[in-house]
Amino acid sequence: MTTGLIRGDVIRLSRIGIFAYHGVYEEEGRLGQRFYLTLELGLDLGPAGRSDDLNQTVSYADIATRVQEIAVSQRFQIIEALAEAIAGDLLANFPRLREVAVTVEKPHAAVMAILETLSVTIHRVRGA
Repeated sequence: MTTGLIRGDVIRLSRIGIFAYHGVYEEEGRLGQRFYLTLELGLDLGPAGRSDDLNQTVSYADIATRVQEIAVSQRFQIIEALAEAIAGDLLANFPRLREVAVTVEKPHAAVMAILETLSVTIHRVRGA
């Protein structure tokens, strides 16, 4: 799953699974459900590729850990707010990132339709 929002070099973390309590309904806050988070991180990977040096890129492990911490440490009514919190935090704490796209999937959304998943994607650019 790619958004095509980020041009150039991209690190992609696909479908990080979490169990959390996001949603507007009382049952969602009480029972919780599974969510999937996909990140596309735009940064210049040339220096890291040429030097084979982790310090010239971002740590995938640190990004994945941070995203999971954000997603389970607070409750959001809507997944748009969760995506926004993740994007803002990553841009604030990982200075090598120039842009991020965050997709939040809610496969068991409480809607009156048969669907595989419901998702939102946001795209944020540093300084924009």
